[in-house]
Amino acid sequence: MGKRMAVLVLVVMCYAVAMVGGYEVEGGRRERGGGGGGRRERGKEEMFLLPEMRHVVKTDAGEMKMVKGFGGRRATMERPMHVGFITMEPKSLFIPQYLDSNLILFLRKGEAKIGSIYKDEMVEKRLKSGDVYRIPAGSAFYLVNTGEDQRLHIVCSIDKPETFGWGHFQSFFIGGGTYPTSVLSGFDHLTLSTAFNVSTSDLKEFMTRQDSGPIVYLSDSHHPVQNIWTKFLQLEQQERVHHLKRIVRFQEESTKKEDDDDKPTTWSLRKLLGSVFGNEINGDDNTRSKSPHSYNLYSKHPDFKNNYGSSIALDESDYKPLHHSGVGLYMVNLTAGAMMAPHINPTATEYGIVLKGTGTIQVVFPNGTLAMNAMVKEGDVFWVPQYFPFCQTASPEGSFEFFGFTTSSRKNKPQFLVGSNSVLHSMRGPEFAASFGVSEKKFKKMMNAQGESVILPPPEAPSPSRVEEEEVKMKEEDEWMPKVMRSFENEMIMDFD
Repeated sequence: MGKRMAVLVLVVMCYAVAMVGGYEVEGGRRERGGGGGGRRERGKEEMFLLPEMRHVVKTDAGEMKMVKGFGGRRATMERPMHVGFITMEPKSLFIPQYLDSNLILFLRKGEAKIGSIYKDEMVEKRLKSGDVYRIPAGSAFYLVNTGEDQRLHIVCSIDKPETFGWGHFQSFFIGGGTYPTSVLSGFDHLTLSTAFNVSTSDLKEFMTRQDSGPIVYLSDSHHPVQNIWTKFLQLEQQERVHHLKRIVRFQEESTKKEDDDDKPTTWSLRKLLGSVFGNEINGDDNTRSKSPHSYNLYSKHPDFKNNYGSSIALDESDYKPLHHSGVGLYMVNLTAGAMMAPHINPTATEYGIVLKGTGTIQVVFPNGTLAMNAMVKEGDVFWVPQYFPFCQTASPEGSFEFFGFTTSSRKNKPQFLVGSNSVLHSMRGPEFAASFGVSEKKFKKMMNAQGESVILPPPEAPSPSRVEEEEVKMKEEDEWMPKVMRSFENEMIMDFD
């Protein structure tokens, strides 16, 4: 019976680990973390880190990397959220495209101009460091690094509106040539030449000139062959108008054939390309639809702040576009050695990205056993399932800053398990004392020992006598552990049913 039970526990544990740690990334180059460090093997102590990072785009002018998150039937009932990292060199362009996923951009460093379609109108927005901006799925957009000599760094959440499927997000490039391939290239030459009203030879030249990739320089000094975007920008206004009319004529003619009563709100290729090249196609309409506003996270007053750090949360009540994606954002700064007190998130799963410094992430299983105790550094990505207790601690060497996304846009109210505002502190009484098997007096003494809340101070340096006491306790725990493991079987079966 004992052997059968041991085998059953092993099977259940393997399933649990696979549930929270098993997934595949199709294709692409995989790297450990987002900070550019070498890949290290992941053990059980890192099961809530997301180590599989791959290049989605990589050119001389920039790159986009992605870390695949969790969701769907294989992990939780939530749809999957992925985390992207975009880096662009000065004076570069992420060429026009649309995605099958929602994007929420956070500009970590630099300045940018983003053009997108909003309510069938071309809108432009200049963004600065700290800004948050949402691009809905299916909305065509482009992105320009407007900085003279500064790289643009963006962290973004990527989530599909559909709940079915498990694949990656898909880009549909409007511009392109041999690399990337434009979605227009899928039509046969006769159809396209008729649509554009040009010869097949002109069409071939037009559709094969771009070979610099999805992120290109807007200056020919970085590339020996002028890309199509640079060439367009150097044309006189009248010539740009002429070329753009040829590009969009077929799209406009097909749009006119739709019934006005049943006409959907669609993005216009004319408006998108007109914005990229500095004017509308007709040359006399320079109006722009009112753009959805951005929100600067750095300018938001902290939701909590003390001598040991601060935390900020952004939800749909602050920035309404978040409601459409069902995604929230947060940022935490901890001073050296400080700790975000053990807590749970009752409303959402959290994804975190380390922006600065090093620290430790601890996550606990529902049965009270340690799930992960991992050191993290800049660029690492971690996740914490809804309801799982966890805490973050800065290393003693310096401050620790991390930013992230949650799978709910509603106001988040984390439940703290330790600290002066914790559940234990609020509900202290004979019942809770009895649940720990201690007297009410001792329970109150324990609860009153910590005067801080949310972000806790670093531990005091222990005295020599205290070190000896800790060594004795550790020895006792080593002797006690086999007894705990015998009871662990039943708990695992109960909690991972």
